[in-house]
Amino acid sequence: MDLHYAYYYFQNAITKEDCNKIIELGLNQIEEDKKNGISTVAITHGDSHKGGENSGNISAEDKTVDELKSQTDISKTYIRDSEISWLNNPWIYDLLHPLIEEANQKAGWKYEWDRSENCQFTKYGVNQFYGWHADGNNDHMGVAKKFIPGISPTKSDGSPAKDYTRDLNLVGKIRKLSMTLNLSDENDYDGGNLKFDLGPHVMNDRYHECTEIRPKGSVIVFPSHIYHQVTPVTKGNRHSLVMWCWGKPYK
Repeated sequence: MDLHYAYYYFQNAITKEDCNKIIELGLNQIEEDKKNGISTVAITHGDSHKGGENSGNISAEDKTVDELKSQTDISKTYIRDSEISWLNNPWIYDLLHPLIEEANQKAGWKYEWDRSENCQFTKYGVNQFYGWHADGNNDHMGVAKKFIPGISPTKSDGSPAKDYTRDLNLVGKIRKLSMTLNLSDENDYDGGNLKFDLGPHVMNDRYHECTEIRPKGSVIVFPSHIYHQVTPVTKGNRHSLVMWCWGKPYK
């Protein structure tokens, strides 16, 4: 799918005070989850995260799929290494939903969406990253299905497998828009940049690194089918908040 705008961003859109509040909420939730025996390891649908059942001990880092295939068995790599917690505070949605819809209109996508998931707070430490992936499918075969305990497939941690959900409001829908809020000061970490694969037709900047959103409080919105990654953090910690907006499949 060719797009006039692959992403749309707002620099310094969220105040430092609100960013710090979200960081505090996210870190506190990580600690609370650990105390309650809840895993805070960021996982993938295919268990290809660090320590996942379907991954080996080879880091994918920011290599392309073609590079991985030429170097090693891609099935033995892991593509994700970070810590997460989940937030659903109404005031966070109030801050971000208007920006998401503004981007949706100004970028010309004008996708119809009516639901957001819980927000995913992520902490990336040194050498942690998220390799190439897309957040969602565009077709009707990729719609979310109702998760039925004891019947529907699960991931290694017992959570619903890909394309299954416990949220009845998401059943029959797909992820259409993805949003990332950079919560950290750009001087507090090195690396850890959002990076897009814009496709082979983009001759000089196929793998575009979005340094535009490094300023604290910057927001980026993009269609969920676009391949992207977070490059390895080489110094400090990077904190971010991700949100996905859902709607009925295209027709």
